[in-house]
Amino acid sequence: PPATARQKNLKKQSDSGKGKRRDDGLSAAARKQRDSEIMQQKQKKANEKKEGAK
Repeated sequence: PPATARQKNLKKQSDSGKGKRRDDGLSAAARKQRDSEIMQQKQKKANEKKEGAK
């Protein structure tokens, strides 16, 4: 039923909220920048794997 899905979603939101509190010192912009840096590193590693597979 949809009710359980809604409950799961609420739980997910509260869990993610707990995680966010730890880096509350970071502004949203700082967090975004850090995330994009992490994504770039992941992309770089993925590309290196592709190069190695050739």
